[in-house]
Amino acid sequence: MARKSATAKPQRTLEQTLWDAADKLRGNQEPSEYKHVVLGLVFLKYISDRFEERRAQLKDELAAEGIKPERIEGFLEDRDEYASQNVFWVPAAARWGAIQDSAKQPEIGETIDNAMDLIEKENPTLKGVLPRNYGRDGLDKKRLGELVDLIGSIGFTATDDHGADDVLGRVYEYFLGQFAGKETGKDAGAFYTPRSVVKTLVEMLEPYKGRVYDPAAGSGGMFAQSAKFVKAHGGKPTDISVYGQEFTDATWKLAKMNLALRGIEADMGSHSADSFTEDLHPDLRADFVIANPPFNVSDWWDATLADDPRWKYGTPPQSNANFAWVQHFLHHLAPHGTAGFVLANGSLSSKSGGEGEIRQRLVEAGLVDCIVAMPDKLFFNTGIPVSLWFVSKGRDGNGHRARAGEVLFIDARKLGHMESRRLRVLSDKDIAKIADIYHEWRNHDGNYENDPGFARSATIEEIAEHGFVLTPGRYVGAAEAEVDDEPIDEKIERLTSELFAEFERGRELEDEVRRRLGAIER
Repeated sequence: MARKSATAKPQRTLEQTLWDAADKLRGNQEPSEYKHVVLGLVFLKYISDRFEERRAQLKDELAAEGIKPERIEGFLEDRDEYASQNVFWVPAAARWGAIQDSAKQPEIGETIDNAMDLIEKENPTLKGVLPRNYGRDGLDKKRLGELVDLIGSIGFTATDDHGADDVLGRVYEYFLGQFAGKETGKDAGAFYTPRSVVKTLVEMLEPYKGRVYDPAAGSGGMFAQSAKFVKAHGGKPTDISVYGQEFTDATWKLAKMNLALRGIEADMGSHSADSFTEDLHPDLRADFVIANPPFNVSDWWDATLADDPRWKYGTPPQSNANFAWVQHFLHHLAPHGTAGFVLANGSLSSKSGGEGEIRQRLVEAGLVDCIVAMPDKLFFNTGIPVSLWFVSKGRDGNGHRARAGEVLFIDARKLGHMESRRLRVLSDKDIAKIADIYHEWRNHDGNYENDPGFARSATIEEIAEHGFVLTPGRYVGAAEAEVDDEPIDEKIERLTSELFAEFERGRELEDEVRRRLGAIER
């Protein structure tokens, strides 16, 4: 059997193919439009490939059981055989082969729209979710046909390089990350949270079982990682119940598509909506809240929010939604629930509009569990430095946790590595370092020790002395220097010897350079 080249990079091949796909539409469509065109086609190809794969597998199983060929065709139309394997039923006219056959036809747009309609009709969980309007006048049909051909070259079955269960999440992550830099304003960060940030939140929260809520759900990455965590620890998908909400309609649809493909049953509400003015889950009390709300939103306020019961610790300023989000999370936490979320670093120290007083009340109420200062350059679309907040209810009783009156501060700014010139990522080792020390502290099992320069548990009294500013750098201190017990006379002698040795080495290098230059001149 021929071996695959050691230099092959399947993931890069997929990404490059997708970027080439985007190039097909560049100039004809705005980035905000063509990402949905491409993602819709990738979705269609993915579910069609998985359907055909299951169909072939089922045919082999039936043949192995000795069922006659003329009877096999009838069994292949049994939808339960597909649903049981978390595979969508794809009608014949919506399968990729039918679309590929029409790629060069002027009606290719109508063919794709019809396929989307048929799939939604046969799969109720996708109703009102799939992208349409491929037949619109403004979409160049020749380029669309070329795009169909290009995406047709990507395989999404188990035997292909791109057949893993999380492939669509990877596709979304790549595209959304690339397009994020081309979006502007509030929409830019509305749908994308870097994978290493999501994984850090999930590893720290450990949502093994219960209700998980994200009121700023984006494309559903928090839920996908939570489900992956449960599976990795031997749990079942049904161990968690997922609830979410998303403001932007196109992103809400992306989340529904993403979660449906992963087999995650999520209550995302019947439509997209603003979590502040139209809370779609008003009675929900979640065991875990995990979120990356939009940073420093200034146009969130509505007059109907003036006396909202969510503002238990103070009315947030109309110029910044940060502490509106914090209190929204707390409002939706169960009596012993925990929330982990991303906020811009300004929330750690700002005193404008009463934010300082709200932060003080949260600390004094014993709600703030842990603050993690994250490294820079983690996000595609913003250079704003961020921190992770963890807040808990019921910290003092019923065995939840015994560390009353303390907050753990972690300064993780030195962790991570540059994956590209503009993007930093945290490795699994980095994430484990952060999560492990948090768990040791939170569980109060005697294993926790302060790690100077990285982590320290501070009392509320200490925090009060700092004016309730929660910047980790104020509390963790400096890393301990290595103990130097070398006698001073011996150190001077050693360093002098090393210095003279370097001088000698420099002379040898100079002689070698002169010798080689002389040889050239001759």
